[in-house]
Amino acid sequence: MTPARALPAFRDNYLWLLPQDGRAAVVDPGDAAPVLAALAAGGLRLTAILLTHHHADHIGGVARLRAEFPGVPVYGPADERVPATARVREGDTVRLADLGRTFRVLEVPGHTRSHIAYLDGGDLFCGDTLFAGGCGRLFEGTPAQMRESLAKLRALPDATRVYCAHEYTQANLAFARAVEPDNAELAAYRDEVRARRGRGEPTVPAELGREKRCNPFLRWDRPAVVRAAEARAGRAGLAPHEVFGEIRSWKDGF
Repeated sequence: MTPARALPAFRDNYLWLLPQDGRAAVVDPGDAAPVLAALAAGGLRLTAILLTHHHADHIGGVARLRAEFPGVPVYGPADERVPATARVREGDTVRLADLGRTFRVLEVPGHTRSHIAYLDGGDLFCGDTLFAGGCGRLFEGTPAQMRESLAKLRALPDATRVYCAHEYTQANLAFARAVEPDNAELAAYRDEVRARRGRGEPTVPAELGREKRCNPFLRWDRPAVVRAAEARAGRAGLAPHEVFGEIRSWKDGF
């Protein structure tokens, strides 16, 4: 299977192109122009669009792509704000036979109330729920909801490749170091990312196993992260969702 290809858009978005044998799907096409350029350059026909949530930088290119490829199916969450032709929910399957891909749908609310992710074997397309080194802001959900969504993703195998939608890794890891300054693997991760960005390279997809060891938003039950959250809150005995919420609030103002 051909690996997903990152298409940079706007300031720091990644649109994910999934090419295979002259056809392709795209995940979260906020801008049609880079998708159309990549399709033309590769001699590809668009056969499916997958959407994770309703924000404009994830859906803004859908109308133009459907004008260029009439009838192309658009999969998305059960939310009237998402221009989907096929609404999918937790446990549903999206089978793209022409691409050799079968996605399991995961509901991961928190960033938005209807956010979903798509899992195909070891490939996770998670929009703005989980980032390399971070997670999405809580625009519509609660800390408890987002922690539960991230717990669902944390339970996936370590080898899972995390295809998130933004190049936020360097800033995320700077914050992660503030939370866990003694995490040696995190320090090495930060240095690797700094070097990759210096060469103009993407830092995603990320490996979920390393995220479990370095990303504070997947580590709400680790002693060092709990201590950092309790120190910031000024009290001990925080529940897991309170640890997560304290770290998320800290990041919002970092």
